[in-house]
Amino acid sequence: MKDYITVIGGGLAGCEAAYQIAKAGIKVKLYEMKPVKFSDAHSNENLAEVVCSNSFKSNLLTNACGLLKEELRRLNSLLIKIADETQVPAGQALAVDRDMFSKRVTEEIQKNPLIEVIHKEVESVDYGNEIDTKNGIVIIATGPLTSESLAKEIGKITGEDKFYFYDAAAPIISKESINFDIAFYGNRYEQEKKKDETIEEWKERQNKQEESYINLPMNQQEYENFWNALVEAEVVTLHDFEKREIFEGCMPVEVMAKRGIDTLRFGPLKPVGFDDLRTARRPYAVVQLRQDNSEGTIYNIVGFQTNLKFGEQKRVFSMIPGLENADFVKYGVMHRNTYINSTKLLDNTYNLKSNNNIYFAGQITGVEGYVESISSGMVAALNAINDFSSREKNIQSSKIIFSESTVIGALAKYISTENDKFQPMNANFGILPELNGKRIKDKKERYMKLAERSLRYFV
Repeated sequence: MKDYITVIGGGLAGCEAAYQIAKAGIKVKLYEMKPVKFSDAHSNENLAEVVCSNSFKSNLLTNACGLLKEELRRLNSLLIKIADETQVPAGQALAVDRDMFSKRVTEEIQKNPLIEVIHKEVESVDYGNEIDTKNGIVIIATGPLTSESLAKEIGKITGEDKFYFYDAAAPIISKESINFDIAFYGNRYEQEKKKDETIEEWKERQNKQEESYINLPMNQQEYENFWNALVEAEVVTLHDFEKREIFEGCMPVEVMAKRGIDTLRFGPLKPVGFDDLRTARRPYAVVQLRQDNSEGTIYNIVGFQTNLKFGEQKRVFSMIPGLENADFVKYGVMHRNTYINSTKLLDNTYNLKSNNNIYFAGQITGVEGYVESISSGMVAALNAINDFSSREKNIQSSKIIFSESTVIGALAKYISTENDKFQPMNANFGILPELNGKRIKDKKERYMKLAERSLRYFV
């Protein structure tokens, strides 16, 4: 067995993992291809480069990402500590001086005598004595812009059909925020009123429908207002290297809408097979929501992969009847994002099921966001440490599994629970189990109770 743990990728997840491993007294070989080679989005030679926004999102405990940061603070996360130290004014959010943040992380990693930083592009994860996934533990944390050669290698390990090269995801809505005075359950054609049914019999049958789809009917005026807002909404400007890949495989809903006012009504919003429970007649258009987790607490908007700015998504999609007060736990995205189908490949410690010497961490696992990546690096590292120590002592290792009532644990569970419609996920309260007892209507009060429950696990 190797006397060190290999970490591939010097981003947020990889640096957190390397630090935690070294803190446990184990040697680390940390591979980072910069400055030998840069991805299309990177330009800074330092480790843990913050590429997009400099915001680590809210610090409030009533925000899931704020709670996740507090969980990580209680686990002595290096990167959250440095983010706190290099923060700049941003109201209730934690925003950092990105250059200072990356510089400080690099200094901490480089000065650690147990961490050897190797600036080299890794093209294989099973070659010679350098990186050996048969006799040593390896954490792959190469991020959403994994180099082409290594991406091909990972594809071989995981199966080409379980490897994705861009993220085209629809928005996800909290079920409890949907207006069921308008919305109704039902599957296409099973929901239409039969000729011999009375209105009462038909409505009773709808109440027994499976909960896999929630339907939001629109009349002509509602649809036309929505369509006009959609085609005029502001979109995110993509990088040139993203444009080459995304639009070949998927069409944003706003692009489809611009082909004609009725295009959506013959596509994802077609009303065929439905009757509106309020009128017993076929609606002009229907938006469908599909269950997105096994608990049935969050639903995605079917066919709504989009490149609209987040604020525009909130404004335009809230015009859909039944979503006027929608809580968007995840906005739709369309960008370059290399990730594996973790739900079939990883367990809830980010360990590869087919080879327990390999862990994955960061956005390549399907967690989305800076803090979420750090969280995955923490979990992978703690389990790699436990595994390494157990092998040294020649004893059976046990998994370190965080409670699903914590955001750390809920994310790990989400990415490792089989889901044929898997899409990357960020921290949100919708993936946590509901509170026991009386339902709390006030959102902030409910979220604070969820936070209090979570933090009891981090004494």
